[in-house]
Amino acid sequence: MSESVLFGFLVWNARRRDAPAPAPASATVDVFITTYNEPLDLVLTTAIAARDMRHPHATWILDDGDREEFRIAAQRAGVGYITRGEEWQGRQRFAKAGNINNALFRTDGEFIAILDADQVPKPEFLERVLGYFTDESVAFVQTPQYFWNVPDHDPLGSQAELFYGPIQQGKDGWGAAFFCGSNAVLRREALMALGLTTYSQGIDAHGRRALRERRARLEDMINDAGPGSTLRRPLEDAHTAVRLAQIGLRRGEPVGDVAFDLQVRIRDVLESAPLPESVVAELTGTVDAIEVSRIDQALAIQPINTATVTEDMATAMHLHAMGWESVYHHEVLVEGLAPDDLRTMLVQRQRWATGSMQVFFADNPLLRKGLSVAQRLMYLATMTSYLNGFAAVVYIAAPIIYLGIGVFPMEALPLDFFARFIPFFLACQLLFLVAGYRSSGLWRGQQISFALFPTWIAATLSAAAAVFLRRHIAFSVTPKVREESRVDYRPVAIQLVAMIALVCACAVGLIRWSVGAAETFPTFLSIGWVALDLLLLSVVVRAAHYRPAEPPPPITPAAEQARDVAGDLDAAGAPT
Repeated sequence: MSESVLFGFLVWNARRRDAPAPAPASATVDVFITTYNEPLDLVLTTAIAARDMRHPHATWILDDGDREEFRIAAQRAGVGYITRGEEWQGRQRFAKAGNINNALFRTDGEFIAILDADQVPKPEFLERVLGYFTDESVAFVQTPQYFWNVPDHDPLGSQAELFYGPIQQGKDGWGAAFFCGSNAVLRREALMALGLTTYSQGIDAHGRRALRERRARLEDMINDAGPGSTLRRPLEDAHTAVRLAQIGLRRGEPVGDVAFDLQVRIRDVLESAPLPESVVAELTGTVDAIEVSRIDQALAIQPINTATVTEDMATAMHLHAMGWESVYHHEVLVEGLAPDDLRTMLVQRQRWATGSMQVFFADNPLLRKGLSVAQRLMYLATMTSYLNGFAAVVYIAAPIIYLGIGVFPMEALPLDFFARFIPFFLACQLLFLVAGYRSSGLWRGQQISFALFPTWIAATLSAAAAVFLRRHIAFSVTPKVREESRVDYRPVAIQLVAMIALVCACAVGLIRWSVGAAETFPTFLSIGWVALDLLLLSVVVRAAHYRPAEPPPPITPAAEQARDVAGDLDAAGAPT
């Protein structure tokens, strides 16, 4: 019920924006095309289309795979090429977020347009969105993700028209439009301000923890030295220096200033009298403990959030918390390539869900300072939607239990429950229909949301393990090469078992009813419930059988140019 209330609250204030002002002629733009292991012709198609956009800009291929053929192809296509430098060797890379952050420090455009490797922009993309940035409080503008290779029946639920429509417009109305990782333009100033703020907060927390530990160790050393020891006075002076540093951090003084003052005081202690090497090492370590440089990472400043595999949502939330504003521009200006097989789609959805729940557990919007009440609810609504995986288990198990053994799994009579549940269910469906008027795929979206309950549960548990048990979450790049063509039910084995159990429960329920062991009304209402569950779950069977037409047609002249460049490389014997 809470999800329906949040959805109603969201769409109640949906914002439909007027056309923005013309793009400022002086606005400088860097277009980033992120890639790791995608095929060359796919990346080049996007890069060439981006190169040919009308507003003046620089286009860059950000190749996290560091492939020589991509470097050569970028040069021949007239676009820039950026990969990681030696400073990243042996250090955490942070996947797509690290790739973008690396490029941010190698370019200087006022605005950054981000495109995934398969997201091909239209020529007017920049012209249509840059005008919003005449409002200097706007941090980013997000446009819809639309997929050209999705058939009308959308068997994998890829065309998220409800999200890139009423939901994003609702979030926009409440000042919380999401950054979705691609098809967006961001203000560099906002990203850099976020990176500096995050760096300062991280250093501050690190410094507080380090000073607390060092102060405790100095207290132990003072106690061990005893009242008459010549070491007692220097250690007490060092303890005072640490205590003053702690006071400085609590007062909000810059970490660099606090570290410098601590260094001066500790140096005075070291010069006041000869000290044993063990004490010298301890006092020197006290200064090093609050050092503000980040030698453990390739970049000290990370503008795009690196703490989660859904760096886009976390970055947007932190920008909103800092007071920056966002815009959702409801016009398809980029056409992408959606997953065209079930296994690939599940990889993508699980990454989204895992990252969202990772933010929910580690950086809950209800506790994030700076967000308005409405913004907190907008982020919370998206994150908690993945908890529906557990609710789906209840919806599947309840009729099985009643039809199988006659026990209604609630403290209510079956008739009373259904008398309340059915009107509520119909009201929710009406709300979806009204909110998503003229949007297709509403029912398919509900099917996918319900049927992927194992994915949502696995993502929630994985995120919880990452946050509370420090388990590593690998960033899974959505494959762009089609999986084998045979039908494979293994990715949805749990759903198939649930469907079989539901059918068997119906058979048992009818037998129990026929012999007078079950009441008529609850039995047939439960069978109707089973029918609804089966209808929702059946989408995975259709998805498992789906095979797209071959070959996929090119969508822009850029595709033909990309094939020509790739063909020239092959003919020249370039490395592949």
